[in-house]
Amino acid sequence: MLATDFLESSKKQFAYYKYLGDRSFEQLSPEQLFVAPNNQSNSIAIIVNHLHGNMLSRWTDFLTTDGEKETRKRDQEFEAIIKDAPEMFSKWEQGWKVLFDALDQVNEQNIDTIVNIRNQGHSIVEAVQRQLCHYTYHVGQIVFYAKILKADNTFASLSIPKGGSSAYNKDKFAAPKSKIHFTDEYLNTDHDNG
Repeated sequence: MLATDFLESSKKQFAYYKYLGDRSFEQLSPEQLFVAPNNQSNSIAIIVNHLHGNMLSRWTDFLTTDGEKETRKRDQEFEAIIKDAPEMFSKWEQGWKVLFDALDQVNEQNIDTIVNIRNQGHSIVEAVQRQLCHYTYHVGQIVFYAKILKADNTFASLSIPKGGSSAYNKDKFAAPKSKIHFTDEYLNTDHDNG
């Protein structure tokens, strides 16, 4: 079924973008997580705080309540309220857990459910796609900013390194054709472990 195939692919995509964030954090000092480039920008910790707030709001009781919870304090998500790296990592993990737990509850019997975000009805496919795009936008910010913070050019590439396309493609085309999700080479598809 197309919708369930989309859902399984989306779970892998979400896990992949969590992986990119995780690998970026590993390359930074705890102090670097709290540096903002200027007063118009957010630190990585603030981006994580926003993702956490959004994820808890959107994915808690995903099938039965509006994705914009009355308890959400969105404006506070962009304030420097996270005090240290362990707190940031805890919020990061909690947000992703709520997301994956919600997606694990979607099945063939309820995939046609209409879910609301700010009182606007979405199919589950639309709601998932909306959040997938939103989170990739912010994870992209995290990765880009981590590269800037590693000004000594020691940031380890998270995909094909510069100048490595020919070797990468040669390796790919030397292998037999197969049907796999592209994220499988980066992570264990069991999102609980990665």
